[in-house]
Amino acid sequence: MALVNHRVDVPVTIDESLCIDGCTLCVDVCPLDSLAIDPQTDKAYMHVDECWYCGPCAARCPTGAVTINMPYLLR
Repeated sequence: MALVNHRVDVPVTIDESLCIDGCTLCVDVCPLDSLAIDPQTDKAYMHVDECWYCGPCAARCPTGAVTINMPYLLR
């Protein structure tokens, strides 16, 4: 079996340094439940990589901690 030798990025990343402890705005508006709150850090993270970019997670983040990494945005 061959291994893939390239990096795969998830569609949405959360910058924990910008994420506010206990803030759930991006998690609350995600229709696919792709985002969750990490119980250890109390910050958001992407727990599944099934995102088709609807936009509310990035739009609702007050600090800009949510980054969208999709080359072709579906709107």
